[in-house]
Parts: sequence; C-alpha cells; structure tokens
Amino acid sequence: MGRKIYKVYVIELSKKVFSENAKFRNQNPQYNGVLECLYVGMTSKSPQQRFLQHKEAILSKKGKKLSSSIVKKYGLFLRPSLYAHLPVMSKKEAIKMEADLASTLRRKRYAVWYN
Repeated sequence: MGRKIYKVYVIELSKKVFSENAKFRNQNPQYNGVLECLYVGMTSKSPQQRFLQHKEAILSKKGKKLSSSIVKKYGLFLRPSLYAHLPVMSKKEAIKMEADLASTLRRKRYAVWYN
C-alpha cells in the first residue's frame, strides 16, 4: 500500500456563520463583510467526497465525527478556483498548506475557518 496523498480544499460558507457563530467571528476580526466566508480543510479523499462527509455528518469506523459543525450547518459549495492550483501532497505538507492558504485568504479579506 502506497503513501496517502492529501489535497487542500475550500468550501464557501453562508455569511450567517459570521453573525451566528462567535468562535468564527473571533477568528476573523479583519472581516468587513465584503467578501465570502470560507472553510479550508485537507483530505485524502476527493474534495467532493469530503464535502459530502461534512454535510451528512458521517462517522468514521471508530465512531468519530468526520464533519465540521461549521461546514455541516453553513457549508454551501466547494470553491475549486481557490484550491485547484494546489498539488497533491503528504499529510505534513497538507497541514502546513491548509494554514498557509487560510492566512493568504484572510489577507485577501475573506473570513476563514480551518482546523
């Protein structure tokens, strides 16, 4: 069995997340309401499969929740224009890329959530 490859992906969130979720609001003091609210994640699955896991609140074989409650409640659709240019990578690289992409998007005035 080969090494798993990971992809970083972006989901657009409803702007309601900003007014309804204090943790999200506290993570994005720079947000001025002009651009979108986003979730940045990483997966060894396809971004489409991962989005469905979030929305359907699927559990892992060990019973662990696989979805972000923010994406389950506020997730609208994938934003491939913000991540399709990124290569597949190792888990370690994906963890760093997830944080880097979130920071880049925040600098562009998006409100962003990532874990």
